Amino acid sequence: MNREIGKIFIVVIGSFLLASSLNFFFIPADVFASGFTGVAQLLSYIVPLSTGILLLLLNIPVAILGWLKVGKSFTIYSFASVVLTTIFLEVLPVYAFSEDIMLNAVFGGVIAAGGAGLLLKWGASSGGLDIIVLVLARISDRPVGSFFFILNSIIVIASGVMLDPEKALFTLISIYVTSRFIDAIHTRYVKLTAMIVTKNADVLNKAIHQRLTRGITRIPAKGGYTFEEKEMLVIVLTRYELYELKNIVEEVDPEAFTNIVETASIFGLFRKD
Repeated sequence: MNREIGKIFIVVIGSFLLASSLNFFFIPADVFASGFTGVAQLLSYIVPLSTGILLLLLNIPVAILGWLKVGKSFTIYSFASVVLTTIFLEVLPVYAFSEDIMLNAVFGGVIAAGGAGLLLKWGASSGGLDIIVLVLARISDRPVGSFFFILNSIIVIASGVMLDPEKALFTLISIYVTSRFIDAIHTRYVKLTAMIVTKNADVLNKAIHQRLTRGITRIPAKGGYTFEEKEMLVIVLTRYELYELKNIVEEVDPEAFTNIVETASIFGLFRKD
């Protein structure tokens, strides 16, 4: 119960930070955020709807996809973040703390990354492209980082065409800052490898299969100091499943040693089932 309360609190804080980055930095300076948030900003110049409402509308079909393909808990918290971000965007005034476009691009990117990074760290997301990429990661062995690159490239180009090339350059800066700070807070890699050294391999293996349904490689291991017989479980997972894996390990074997490394590329099957 305490964990769920903490997660709800993080979703509220993360959503507030995302909305603040938009209303206080990006929108006043005509600088665009990354992902679906940037798309919503662009659309607000074309259709007579606010960025918050457009962000919500864009995420409704994505939430349905997440519910069917990803998981109920992750999707609920992610969509709750989108709803809260929309509410904060409508409630908070659009106010420029600075007239310097560089400061707006950098600080907006840092604050947006703080919100998105917190959500990822606690097993949720800001919705939109994160859910789409997670679905693609579960059904395809192909690198999915290109989808982030393609959508963000469209945002940068569109901002240059609709406004001016300078805005596109500062949008590129804001996207870069956001990605770097998310990397510092959580991880920018979509796939990760977890190596878990445990004395309760059978129980932990079963728990991971029940809640993550990931393939696991089991390797015999021996303590270099105690010479105690153990096993190492090796599992490749997505960054969105890292929170759940941590919870499983803490519940089953709090004394287990877990090493998480970033996985740049994999070969072979990477499926949910």
